[in-house]
Amino acid sequence: MLRHLPTTPDPNILVDAASRDDAAVIRIGSDRALIATVDFFTPIVDDAAAWGGITAANALSDVYAMGGRPLFCLSVVGWPRDTLPFELLGEAMQGAIRVLEGAGCPIVGGHSVDDPEPKLGFAVIGEVHPDRMLTNTGASPGDRLILTKPLGTGILTTALKQDILGETELEEAVHCMMGLNMEAGRLAVEHQATAATDVTGFGLIGHLANMVQENGLGVDVAFERLPLLSRALALAGEGVVPGGSRRNLEASAVEWDPSLTEAERLICADAQTSGGLLIAIPENRTRALVEALEAAGTQAAAVIGRFSAGSGLRVFRSVSW
Repeated sequence: MLRHLPTTPDPNILVDAASRDDAAVIRIGSDRALIATVDFFTPIVDDAAAWGGITAANALSDVYAMGGRPLFCLSVVGWPRDTLPFELLGEAMQGAIRVLEGAGCPIVGGHSVDDPEPKLGFAVIGEVHPDRMLTNTGASPGDRLILTKPLGTGILTTALKQDILGETELEEAVHCMMGLNMEAGRLAVEHQATAATDVTGFGLIGHLANMVQENGLGVDVAFERLPLLSRALALAGEGVVPGGSRRNLEASAVEWDPSLTEAERLICADAQTSGGLLIAIPENRTRALVEALEAAGTQAAAVIGRFSAGSGLRVFRSVSW
């Protein structure tokens, strides 16, 4: 869809759709720029409050991936008013509000439509200093790649839909998806990261491809260093994989270690909801950032890859950096 949008010559528009980045950014002063993003989706869990919290965390993540902080948001709602009670929408909104309050991001309005399938999301406005903005294109050869949440949410929520897992067994994934990337984004800026993006619908390899394609880099990823949700790999081996993850794998141009199984490759392509940040940072600042992320309690602080000159995305079983 984004390829159909026009580019703009306005020098104050610092990021638009052309770079496939997480959000748009427009400069409004020498030391201030606004970040704008929108995201919404249908229920991926049965608990309405959890769905609301996940949608809020997911929408906020784009602001954190740009190195910014959220200011306010507007709700986006599609609701089947004749088949689902508005009380259920209220539960979802309360779940979202709890997450948004934790981010210091008030809901100041919104829009709703009658829709045969429920949908919920948020348009978020944030701010960032133009000189400290993170994009997906700033990495350099030698930079390390850090992932701040485990992979596998697409697989586990698919298992819920297929009645293979129950709500209790999904708690780890719900906790992961509802977690904010606020501290990860703040620390990435504080430690002078060179680039960042978040892992969502295109999976790890899809979002990594955007990071290397836009600036002609290569990247090597170590599968054994990837943080994974419990049971994600086993379920992938049983074929419990969302269609989006399979499409991501089929569309990828990845050089795979021959020893990696299809299930392991599908983990790398798994379509995430409210995933972690991918942060590029020079080698000499990597340890300090990892220690800061761990001290802040981020769900993961795994050094999973290294950028290189040249081009291409390679996934090995292990590496010896």
